[in-house]
Amino acid sequence: MNNRGHKFGGPWTEQKLECVSDYLRAYTTIMNNYTFHFAYIDAFAGMGHRELKLESDTAIQRFLAGSARRALEVEPPFKEYVFIEDNKASFAELKKLTREFPNQNIKCINMDANKYLADFCQKTEWRTNRALVFLDPYGMQVEWKTIELIAQTQAIDLWLLFPIGMSVNRKLKNDAEIGSSERQKLDMLFGGPDWFNEFYQVKPQLELFSEGEVMEKKDNIFAAIEEYFMGRLQSIFTKVADNPLPLRNSKNSLMYQLYFAAGNPKGASTAVKIAQYILSKQLQENI
Repeated sequence: MNNRGHKFGGPWTEQKLECVSDYLRAYTTIMNNYTFHFAYIDAFAGMGHRELKLESDTAIQRFLAGSARRALEVEPPFKEYVFIEDNKASFAELKKLTREFPNQNIKCINMDANKYLADFCQKTEWRTNRALVFLDPYGMQVEWKTIELIAQTQAIDLWLLFPIGMSVNRKLKNDAEIGSSERQKLDMLFGGPDWFNEFYQVKPQLELFSEGEVMEKKDNIFAAIEEYFMGRLQSIFTKVADNPLPLRNSKNSLMYQLYFAAGNPKGASTAVKIAQYILSKQLQENI
């Protein structure tokens, strides 16, 4: 069950939303010069707003605009908005945006995002359509095959929140003893089992007569994960921003990385140039 709560987030959440919002404005400004029907797709839209718990001891909480609401407020607007949320309670709240923004072409979808995007990518006529997709999962819900289908359209720009520390590193046990269900989740996320050899190494044996090889997680595991996942994206997209934004919690622990990838060969260089500037600017502002 998707339990993306409203009391979730902090400064790092604001960072990712500011990056995506800045890109949305640049995207719609450029796309309005063309005749394409272009859509914004938020695959894990939540309620359309989020609630940030303040650091004081009071019970006061303030509502902040989530990615869906921010997209609807962008000028010039998208031709269409698609908000996907599989949690029924969150979906009920999300639908209220259709009444709040009656002049916008909004579709609210209550189903698994991977299933919807698979159908959307394969059935859309991409000669006349373009899209910007934001994959903002709570954990490891995004399947690699979904990312592949997005890349194959060669018509979608993608912002992706990757749970490098929030989920991935936590599942990588130091002694390499990873359960079958956890391996399956990692295989689904990365598109196969090759990740194991990238994240683990043979442990030096201290005992002269020890039998067999003992595996251990690499010391520089975050660098290994980032390099591997970046390579996976670069293998299927036309161009990928080379400066993913690290997102840390209040304890300075790395939780997520925000990636950008462009699929359209004709516009990829411009798109990535804009995204890299936005990511770099956000990083500098939060040092």
